[in-house]
Amino acid sequence: MHQVLIVSRQHRTYRDLLAKAALPDLSITDDPQQATIILADPPRIASQLGDYPQLKWLQSTFAGVDALTKPALRRDYCLTNVRGYFGQLISEYVLGFLIDRFRHISHYQQLHHQQQWQPQPYRSLADLKMVILGTGSIGAHLAQACQALGLDVIGVNRSGHAASPAFNRNYSYNQLSDAFSEADIIVSTLPATDNTNDILNTDSLSYCQGALLFNVGRGNAICEHGLLTAINNGAIAHAYLDVFKQEPLPPAHPFWGHSQITITPHIAAESFPDQVMTIFTKNYHQYRQQLPLEYQVDFDQGY
Repeated sequence: MHQVLIVSRQHRTYRDLLAKAALPDLSITDDPQQATIILADPPRIASQLGDYPQLKWLQSTFAGVDALTKPALRRDYCLTNVRGYFGQLISEYVLGFLIDRFRHISHYQQLHHQQQWQPQPYRSLADLKMVILGTGSIGAHLAQACQALGLDVIGVNRSGHAASPAFNRNYSYNQLSDAFSEADIIVSTLPATDNTNDILNTDSLSYCQGALLFNVGRGNAICEHGLLTAINNGAIAHAYLDVFKQEPLPPAHPFWGHSQITITPHIAAESFPDQVMTIFTKNYHQYRQQLPLEYQVDFDQGY
């Protein structure tokens, strides 16, 4: 009999879904000493890993697992994450803000309440150049959605090689200056790794010319001082930030009061429990048969 323990903000929902699934040879436990499998939100379990001596497999409820891949933490178990569901949600987030900005949706709502009839000049999204950092499943889905609307989509990854036909061309991390000099819009979907720490900094952002910046990947990608400098210098016209180095963002943080920064509380792409359970269920059947699990994380790479 395998025993699974749940460590999640949505504990009751996952408990109900597991009970409903009635997976063979699997029981739910609340005893850390007995748990061989853990279903967990990474930030909630990271400091407790040493409390689970029987741990063999941890299924993350998030895509981002950087809380569990820090060098000082144990790595003697199989870690899997959630993939394949977030591209749609990220695309809705990015395109929602872009349409609002270029078609003045929020502005017209204000004019409506003021009973003002004031048409505003606008432009289409077509032919805008979008640079997407990270060409995996999320970046590729966003690229496809934007390509369908006529944007010119450029990918940036470690190798600089084409990752999907949705990208019209690709650059490597070492070619950020070339990519950013073209960009009207920059979207970071990057995972948190040593290679992505502060990749958006004073130097790299200096090549932008009034671009819009979205960070929907991980907070480590942005050098916060560098972003403020880029905004003040006109390199970045506006930043839409959903993830941060410290969450929640402290009340005294300068981002809060900045008119050219829009903050959202890490909601661009939620992990919906029913989707997580679909992945967990498939992986559990693989686990019982001692077969490789889907979406296994490489601790060294961080994803």
